[in-house]
Amino acid sequence: MSEPKFEVQMLHDRVMIKTEKDGGERRSTGGIVIPATVEQANRLVWGEVCGVGHHVRVVKPGDRVLYHPGDQFEVEIQGENYLVMRERDLHAIASERPEHGTGLYL
Repeated sequence: MSEPKFEVQMLHDRVMIKTEKDGGERRSTGGIVIPATVEQANRLVWGEVCGVGHHVRVVKPGDRVLYHPGDQFEVEIQGENYLVMRERDLHAIASERPEHGTGLYL
């Protein structure tokens, strides 16, 4: 007999984010190659919102959000890594429905 499956539902003001895979090497705007081994302090990263709690007011599943990697808890579900954090710990949202945007696009 197979094991029952349980749907994960986020609580309160929590947001679940699927992390984007780091491509390793990256290039600066000037074309300089930065090796994957170089760590940058206070670097914010992008991820995709997969689930939100019922007290989350701004972000929706599917939004890309900017966050600090040190402000989260990590969880593994079915072999994939996800992050769980409070909505207030997010720094920016990139979505197709801008209301108060910066004029910058990804």
